[in-house]
Amino acid sequence: MKSIRDVYKIGRGPSSSHTMGPEKAARIYRQEHPEAEAYRVKLYGSLSKTGKGHMTDRVLYETLSPVPTEVVFCKETPSDVTHPNTMDFFVMRDGKEESLMRAVSVGGGDIRIEGRTEETQEEEVYPENSFAEVLDFCRFRGLDLAEYVEVTEGEEIRDYLRVVWQQMKETIQEGLQTEGLLPGPLRVERKAKKLFDFIPEHDHPQIRECRLISAYAFAVSEQNADCGTVVTAPTCGSCGVLPAVFQYVQNQRQLDDEKMVSGLEVAGLIGNLIKKNASVSGAQCGCQAEVGAACSMAAAGLDYLFGLSTNQIQYAAEIALEHHLGLTCDPILGLVQVPCIERNAVAATRAMNACNLSYFLTETQRISFDMAVRTMYETGISMNKRFLETSEGGLAKMYGRRNEH
Repeated sequence: MKSIRDVYKIGRGPSSSHTMGPEKAARIYRQEHPEAEAYRVKLYGSLSKTGKGHMTDRVLYETLSPVPTEVVFCKETPSDVTHPNTMDFFVMRDGKEESLMRAVSVGGGDIRIEGRTEETQEEEVYPENSFAEVLDFCRFRGLDLAEYVEVTEGEEIRDYLRVVWQQMKETIQEGLQTEGLLPGPLRVERKAKKLFDFIPEHDHPQIRECRLISAYAFAVSEQNADCGTVVTAPTCGSCGVLPAVFQYVQNQRQLDDEKMVSGLEVAGLIGNLIKKNASVSGAQCGCQAEVGAACSMAAAGLDYLFGLSTNQIQYAAEIALEHHLGLTCDPILGLVQVPCIERNAVAATRAMNACNLSYFLTETQRISFDMAVRTMYETGISMNKRFLETSEGGLAKMYGRRNEH
């Protein structure tokens, strides 16, 4: 596995696959062809079908500017394209396409370039590639999961995660202080501040917990939808889940930032295992790969912050992922707004539930985390493509039909 830096990336929303990945590919292509008179970028699959809503064209124009650029949303996908987030880059000379570079946005802001993968991906850091292997190593060395990350990556990983945690908190505060409408034709109202400020007549602890966690999740997800700066955890579309529960627990338990960094190490390890053995791409495996993975990361991190055992941590991660199996990716109008923002809040509260269940029921576990990861991947690749971030099925289709009448 690669470094958990691969899971936590700081960048602009609204989509790690549709904005951060293409932006990275465009920077590489521009560096390799600085003399270009014009560029053309062809988008296929999910990038073509939801690229407008996800602002893929906007980020490509901005990254390749001031060189004239044409972004083509291709309705037909070539037979040799195997991933739904594929794009071809060309230099235009005398009206002809030259110097092809094919890039794939594989999720979480990562890209793969055909023929030279090793140039665009970080090297493998972790020898272990499953939770079972990690658990064996930790038992042999007498390590907990945060210590395992530090032994493998070095103490400097904590420096990186301190920056990550600071950005997560800043994004929450920015979201809580911002009101108005999100960009796009849906005219979605920002709700984070309203949730945070709302005081019900009977403010029971359970109601307060749900309200605050939801407010934090809405804050981050709304910033993401508005092209704000967020941290992938593991993607932009699911970036509100982990910060929401971590911010709530830090406030409730008065935990210092160093403790939160350790929680990020554990959560990042879980996200890394999912990314290695399945996918975090909504276009490849649906929202189970984005929000499901985020919920799994958050649940594991919570268990660690609460001082639970390594076995309880993996059980929490398994519960959270298992109960997102089959979750489709069907953003209305291709925007990362409905149902994405609300879904982050629901998953954040579900992470708390998974954490609690792992505390009560660890000895009854029958499904391992590794098994849940493999199941999620098999489920995703078997899904109908209409439900894989194409906005051709589910809520996106029903909303479109409503507006036709």
